[in-house]
Amino acid sequence: MKNKTRLVNKKAYSPKYSEKKPFFSEKEIIFRSAGRAKVFKISSRLQVIVIALVCCVSAWSSYSYHMYHKSGRIINHKDRELVETRDAYVDLMSDFVTIHKNIDNVLKALAEKGGRNSSELDRYKRQALAVEDKIKQITAEKDWADDKKLSEKMSLNEALLQRDMAISERDELRRQLAELEDAVKDIKAAEMDVFARVESLALREISKIKSAFNSVNVPLKKQGLYFNPLANSKKKSSQGGPFVPASTSKLQDKAISDKISKIYKAVDDLEYYREVAQYVPLGKPVWSYWMSSKFGFRNDPFNKKKTGHKGVDLASRTGNKIQVKAKGRVIKVEYSNRGYGNNVTVDHGNGFKTKYAHLHRIYVKKGDYLNVDDAVGEVGNTGRSTGPHLHYEVLFNNRPVDPLPFMQAKAS
Repeated sequence: MKNKTRLVNKKAYSPKYSEKKPFFSEKEIIFRSAGRAKVFKISSRLQVIVIALVCCVSAWSSYSYHMYHKSGRIINHKDRELVETRDAYVDLMSDFVTIHKNIDNVLKALAEKGGRNSSELDRYKRQALAVEDKIKQITAEKDWADDKKLSEKMSLNEALLQRDMAISERDELRRQLAELEDAVKDIKAAEMDVFARVESLALREISKIKSAFNSVNVPLKKQGLYFNPLANSKKKSSQGGPFVPASTSKLQDKAISDKISKIYKAVDDLEYYREVAQYVPLGKPVWSYWMSSKFGFRNDPFNKKKTGHKGVDLASRTGNKIQVKAKGRVIKVEYSNRGYGNNVTVDHGNGFKTKYAHLHRIYVKKGDYLNVDDAVGEVGNTGRSTGPHLHYEVLFNNRPVDPLPFMQAKAS
């Protein structure tokens, strides 16, 4: 009885699922790894989408497979037709050549026999009709053999070929044009860099010359004088030269044109300042010397009394050459054993003059035109002198100024 009761109880607790679940009900996928479980839920909507995609892919695969085989059969059929047509055309041409030869023979035979062999002529006519029927049959069954359609297809293919060639040439030209534009950009960048360097060099040289002029103006200003290098400039009023028309090139670049204009202006200014600097005594008249007496007041070397000194005394060895440091014209040459001794005076223009005294030997004569670094004579001990030296004076508007800033200034 107890065993029966247990069996009844087991049956009573056995679960029964009488309700049917839908096919696309929510599914769960459980992954277990290292004692952990991960649950992924797949919704009904996602299941429907996946099934639909699978069906679409299957249908497209079936359709593609069917069309591939169908197109293959069509292509094979067309290939067979093309081969048959070509074979028929070859046979036709063979028959035509044979008939042509036979017709020549018949014509010769007729000319010889006088037309008595009419049966042979009829046989050749029948052959010609058979060939003509073949031609009609081929042209009727094969559209591609029609002369008009064949010409149209050939013209279309030729046009397509020309179009493809034109497109290819256009693309190649575009590529070459792009490369050319890149090259032009690189050239322009290089040109701008070169122009900038040239302009910088010109402006740097101008700055050096202006700095030299500023240095010599220091002693001039102490005496209420001032040297203006542009005072005698004729740049604004001086015009002329050959006519050079403005460039009308479409490749002209405004930035390059502006830069070239600035360079021309800088180079023109540099040329002008260099020209002016050639008439200003800048530099040392004697290469090797030491300063034995400065400009201004000093004790006289003979009587030790306070006196004014209009120049500087540059002690040097007898015979050392004395050079002029600016272009000019010799306006005075004096040989004497008193005062300045043998001396030379040079007029440089723009108000500047230089005087060289106590010379041992004089190389020039009055009226000579001198260039920069030309020698006027040699260091000596003539006149009122205690030893070999050069007495050097710089005069501006006939007033002596300190020569030392002129000797220290550098214009190049």
